[in-house]
Amino acid sequence: MQAIPCVLMRGGTSRGPVFLANHLPSDPAQRDEVLLKVMGSGHELEIDGIGGGSPQTSKVAIVSRSPHPDADVDYLFVQVMVAQRRVDTAPNCGNMLCAIGPFAIEHGLVNATAPATRVRIRNLNTNTLIDSDVLTPNGRVRYEGDTQIDGVPGTAAPIRLTFLDAAGAKTGSLLPSGQVRDLIDGVEVTCIDMAMPMVLMHAEALGKTGYETAAELDADLQLLARLESIRLQAGRLMGLGDVSQMVIPKPVLLAPPRQGGSLSTRYFMPHNCHRSLAATGAIGLASACALPGSVAHQITPISGAALVRLEHPGGQIEVSLEPDSQNRPEKLRASLVRTARRLFAGDVYIPGKRTGR
Repeated sequence: MQAIPCVLMRGGTSRGPVFLANHLPSDPAQRDEVLLKVMGSGHELEIDGIGGGSPQTSKVAIVSRSPHPDADVDYLFVQVMVAQRRVDTAPNCGNMLCAIGPFAIEHGLVNATAPATRVRIRNLNTNTLIDSDVLTPNGRVRYEGDTQIDGVPGTAAPIRLTFLDAAGAKTGSLLPSGQVRDLIDGVEVTCIDMAMPMVLMHAEALGKTGYETAAELDADLQLLARLESIRLQAGRLMGLGDVSQMVIPKPVLLAPPRQGGSLSTRYFMPHNCHRSLAATGAIGLASACALPGSVAHQITPISGAALVRLEHPGGQIEVSLEPDSQNRPEKLRASLVRTARRLFAGDVYIPGKRTGR
């Protein structure tokens, strides 16, 4: 059996193993095959691996020192499919992202400073930069704290993520279709690329309230088919080509808030509804509220510096928006607070010989 060192971490509302890059094969095809074995991909329960049988718990983070002058570490996110033996490295994951700062500090990639340490992260999936502020009293990562995030039981220490250049993360443009609104299958949508490529639409346009539970939406096969048709067409409009084997863009249903927030959201990953909300999705959705003419702005118009509270099936998530001096939507700086926890550290075992670097 092949033993590979890793740390299993919860990052936000996601969970998965975090690896040092030099503990995995340098060849992407070999690396992906190793990760499929690690997670047990190809079985709905991932019973022969350490995956959790859902997209939120079948995620991998790979970390290394960064050669980039404005980053301390590089972070590659890998979404490992559950039932299919396939991985996708197209998107970033903002929830797993909040585990990268603590991991980098604890593995000596970044020197800790008291009372907090800023870890400058370059996401390799999107070539974007993110600042992660981690509490490190006495030069050690603190996981315990009083911060609670919806979708995760208990409390933990806060980790603030600030996305520095999120516009056009995958497509090179905030509005990759060239328009603030498009019409697809008779549904008005906004195709936006802000931290995560998404196709936004009003829930009522698809015969939904936007307040359904995730399980109710997952059970509506007709809705899922319509969303996939819209998503595939949006992918072409956004210059992503055939996205049938990709997890981007993400379809999102929007509705007016009803729990005291700014906007009600139902975020798909893309073929089932997220039980809460992706952190990168939250960045994009909050930014869309500040984009005049977008379907999000139609419900919740935002201007200037603002705190946007996004309702989701598990509660709410808050995003702070800071515009630049010219109030340009593509130059918005967005930040949010998440939490992380180190679950265990050790070796994960897979069949076969050592294939690392």
